[in-house]
Amino acid sequence: MFYALSWSVVFILLALWSLAAWAFHSIAVWTVANSGVLAGGSGAIEGLRAPDWLAPWIPPELARSFTSMLSTFIPAIEAALNQAPALAGGLSVAIWAVWGAGSALIVILGFVCSGLIAVLRRRASVFAAPSTGSAAAG
Repeated sequence: MFYALSWSVVFILLALWSLAAWAFHSIAVWTVANSGVLAGGSGAIEGLRAPDWLAPWIPPELARSFTSMLSTFIPAIEAALNQAPALAGGLSVAIWAVWGAGSALIVILGFVCSGLIAVLRRRASVFAAPSTGSAAAG
């Protein structure tokens, strides 16, 4: 029972970790895909738009204020975008390498929990055996 519960928690954590890695990868891919829009200069900032799934949740005035704030950072953005093609290939590899390391740690956590449960069950059975024997004798 406790083993199933601990491994269920491990699998839920693994699913959440995978979802987070996928979401971060999607955002990174979206950013690199829109880097061409940003590289077009200040007139291209208006062409930048939120992902279709996010657009209904953003108020229009917030989107306008974000666009005006972004226009003040155009020189820094252009300098960063000059490096984007070189970073794009390694970005996916880095994200999934971090996902793999995190997944391995979560699975190790599952084995540690299983070992801890085994030790606690053994300790409980050792303490339970003498008390049962003395109750039967008395």
